[in-house]
Amino acid sequence: MELPADDRTSSPHTGYTRAHWEAAADALLAAVEPYATPDGALYHLPGDHVSRSGRLSDGLEGYARTLLLAAFRRDETVLGRYAEGLATGPGGVWPRITDRGQPLVEAASVALALRLTRPLLWDRLDDPVRQRTAGWLAGALTAEPWPCNWELFPVTVGGFLAETGHRETAARKAIDRGLARVEDWYLGDGWYTDGDGRKFDYYNGWAMHLYTVLHAWLAGDGELLSRYGRRLSRHLTDYARLFGADGAPVHQGRSLTYRFAATAPLWLGALTGHTPLAPGETRRLASGTLRYFLDGGAVDERGLLPLGWLGPDESLVQDYSGPASPYWASKGFLGLLLPAGHEVWTAREQPSPADRADTAHLVRVPNWLLQSTRSDGLVRLHNHGSEEVRYDPYYTRLAYSTRTAPAPSYDNSVIVDGDPSRTDIEPLGAGVGWIASRHTVGAGITVTTVVAVRGAVEVRAHLVAGAAPGTPVRVTGWPAGDGVRAELAPVSGLAPDLSGATGCPGPTLFVALARLTGEPDPPPLNDLVTVAVQRPAAHTAHAGNAAHAGPTANPAHAARPAHAGHTGGDARTGYEVRVAWSGGPVAVFRFTAPDGGPGAGSSWSVTASDGSTGAETTGA
Repeated sequence: MELPADDRTSSPHTGYTRAHWEAAADALLAAVEPYATPDGALYHLPGDHVSRSGRLSDGLEGYARTLLLAAFRRDETVLGRYAEGLATGPGGVWPRITDRGQPLVEAASVALALRLTRPLLWDRLDDPVRQRTAGWLAGALTAEPWPCNWELFPVTVGGFLAETGHRETAARKAIDRGLARVEDWYLGDGWYTDGDGRKFDYYNGWAMHLYTVLHAWLAGDGELLSRYGRRLSRHLTDYARLFGADGAPVHQGRSLTYRFAATAPLWLGALTGHTPLAPGETRRLASGTLRYFLDGGAVDERGLLPLGWLGPDESLVQDYSGPASPYWASKGFLGLLLPAGHEVWTAREQPSPADRADTAHLVRVPNWLLQSTRSDGLVRLHNHGSEEVRYDPYYTRLAYSTRTAPAPSYDNSVIVDGDPSRTDIEPLGAGVGWIASRHTVGAGITVTTVVAVRGAVEVRAHLVAGAAPGTPVRVTGWPAGDGVRAELAPVSGLAPDLSGATGCPGPTLFVALARLTGEPDPPPLNDLVTVAVQRPAAHTAHAGNAAHAGPTANPAHAARPAHAGHTGGDARTGYEVRVAWSGGPVAVFRFTAPDGGPGAGSSWSVTASDGSTGAETTGA
């Protein structure tokens, strides 16, 4: 892809300007043109993976998603090509819009593109073409969506049809129904769950906020825009911290093949005036992400976006993915709706959160802790509240980052009796530099976890309850990544190979130190933190050998009698973990349970106190 020369004067961090975005959009649109059918109604992009919806639907997807890119680019010549497709597609070429079918998704892209370019495209169509197109789109007004972000596709179609005077009653009914449905999933602080449960990912930005805010903005509904805009602005306070200094988004959640669609909510805030970010910071974040993917090989030798991340990657393919699915990345070009003279394009780039300082930022609704280090630009997401209904490595691992991807070997997991699953995640509280949760592994087995962080270092403490004595436990850390170093060191309850076993009587605590860093020669972990584990009084009387406490344990506590495989605690008095950061604060974490004996394993809670102030925070 040929792009203009870098401009390091106005864009000192990325070198990208509006001209780079325009050139990238033009190149992507030119690359897909040869794959259009003769009538222009379908775009059959090459690829081995056909979606569950079939080749015809995949061809519609190719048309609709690249049309959206053309709408943001607003090039009349390119839009003319898509007008040819409208002349035939809705008249019988495109599949009908049915309940929970993929054409419902693509109808939203078509409708949004037509609404954004109405004077350039829709208003120039012959009336029979407009009638056929409106008739096809109308199927979205009554089709049943999946109970998730799909509820907003009828809203988007309805907004366009109501504006153009087609099926207005049905359109407004669909709008009201969809907006009411997603209201049930708004949990505060700018965060939606994508359907029932606790599913938090990039769909918050590129779907839930995008469609609600754009609908209100395009409709000129000031009251609605104020509501959704406030939510977007609050969301962006957290969202801006999900990007590394190299522009990479944190590798978490599904549909990651949409790549730089992750920049859409950044542009949306600037477009509608609902953002806490300075114009130069908005562009720095968005341009950094576009550059990360373009420099990293996301576009192949044909100029196409294959299914994957930095190049093809089968691990990111879902059953709904087709060859054109990656072109939801078109949403990332939303910023081109802002004129060249807008301050988001003219302001000098400003540093992003990952550029500025080491931080441990708490995101309360999903119960995430975002750990960022300035020296290497890495962002790590500690997940203590987001999950899918089924175990999914992209939702239920303990941690994710901007430089690593979930590994088949079950990274960032507590594996109990060979089971790495992590379901029924329950947030247990959070504070300055720490976060906690409880999850289920198997029938009757729970793991209560506390993670404390400072700089790039992590202290991970896992209390396994409900497992039979002698049940094997293995703790894993960060997977391998390009240009990063992953470390995991045992502190308590674990042998040097990070394995252990549950003890008797009652729950067992396993503690380790972890670090993911891009620094070539970081200081030793034991120079940065000291961890001491106080075991319950009931456990102290239990026979055993000297505890394996790892290289950073406080010697005063390392000699407490226990074997790595026999560190069972009392179900009422619990454990205490003392974390002393070098040159920094001391924090004490207590695992406690209400009276009720060993059967109370699922009720374990965490109390944290700051050793310098004595302040306590409890999660139960």
